[in-house]
Amino acid sequence: MTTLPGGLTLAVPSKGRLEEMTRKVFSNSRLTITRPGGARSYIGSIKNQPQVTVRFYPAAEIARELILGGIDIGVTGSDLIHEASETGEENVLFVRGLGFGEADVIVAVPDAWIDVQTMSDLADVASDFRARHGRWLRVATKYVNLTRRHFARHGIAEYRIVESAGATEAAPASGSADLIVDITSTGSTLAANQLRVLEDGLIMKSEANLIVSRTADWTPLRKAQLEALLSIMGGVPPGISTLL
Repeated sequence: MTTLPGGLTLAVPSKGRLEEMTRKVFSNSRLTITRPGGARSYIGSIKNQPQVTVRFYPAAEIARELILGGIDIGVTGSDLIHEASETGEENVLFVRGLGFGEADVIVAVPDAWIDVQTMSDLADVASDFRARHGRWLRVATKYVNLTRRHFARHGIAEYRIVESAGATEAAPASGSADLIVDITSTGSTLAANQLRVLEDGLIMKSEANLIVSRTADWTPLRKAQLEALLSIMGGVPPGISTLL
């Protein structure tokens, strides 16, 4: 299907449950997302919506492109918007939560750290950790920016981030880190790895959101196309009027 001139670019997660649930949300609004080239293709469309080009991207890339204005509308986690940029929230409009992908970004420590119950306790540990152990406290995480901002709010500066590429929860047990910042939904994986969330260790709650870029090039035509699409999906939020 040929995209109409001046059309919209919609980005959806490229694989897994996020892709499946995103397709379901759009399908429930009679907006069937197609992917003609199969799982290896990164371009798709929406049936009977020739003004919309669908792109399949990793969720973190969707967040970055929404902030930069490289795509117009997308589905990704609110946590990834906050992680991508300190001012990321200012550059997008959260249309609505989609009811899936719910998770909390948390700070978790080993169960054995019985004297560490709060971020204040962790600050005390961090301040003398190097003197006791000859190295910085190590924090395993994929959420580097969220971790730095949260730790700074609690006055914690004496630590080193270990960027996690695999199962973050396993880092303390393997000896590659001392504690973690990660997402959790049920807490069962944390418990299985003898970890617990600090009493004030909730950094933010997250879920998949339908998000519009404020930094995209919103011509009157493209704004009208966006409003038409959002109307089909349940309504146009008041913030849309500020895009131009």
